[in-house]
Amino acid sequence: MNDKMGVVVVTGIPGVGKTTVMKRAAEGVDIQFVTFGTVMIDIAKESGLVKDRDEMRELSLEQQKELQIQTAEKIASMKNVIVDTHCTVKTPKGYMPGLPEWVVKRLKPTTIVVVEADPEEIYTRRAKDDTRNRDLDSKEKIAEHQQINRAAAMAYSALSGATVKIVSNHDDAIDEAVKEAIPVLR
Repeated sequence: MNDKMGVVVVTGIPGVGKTTVMKRAAEGVDIQFVTFGTVMIDIAKESGLVKDRDEMRELSLEQQKELQIQTAEKIASMKNVIVDTHCTVKTPKGYMPGLPEWVVKRLKPTTIVVVEADPEEIYTRRAKDDTRNRDLDSKEKIAEHQQINRAAAMAYSALSGATVKIVSNHDDAIDEAVKEAIPVLR
């Protein structure tokens, strides 16, 4: 692994398999794997702001922004790390950035990996996954969300200087997706 790899951000819409792909790609590599939201919740708990994940949404926007900043700074200090997060968050009012400017500038990622799959594949994966409570968006909405993620990733790249790597994770082709992701970690 490159000693200067730094922070690699991995994103992808729910059901695309981003965590699976990147954990497999990182096998045998000296790198930490963290989830942005989990680190943020841990900081909130340590600060006495919340007792559990469900209380996070009760925090003010200013408190959440401060927690995002602290989380980004903590993760950036880890050096060689894969950060599992969302590029964008789909809400009833529209898409929100998963990495707002105050986060991406502090994370200073070297690469942003966007894991994608065909909308049909994601739709089918979500429908079969009874362990999660995911939105069963139409195939068109899934395609839209992936397009929004690509645009957002390039905007984050412009703010941070990171490269953007698109990795395709098709059904029954996890090994090919892992091969696409490995160069990011070397």
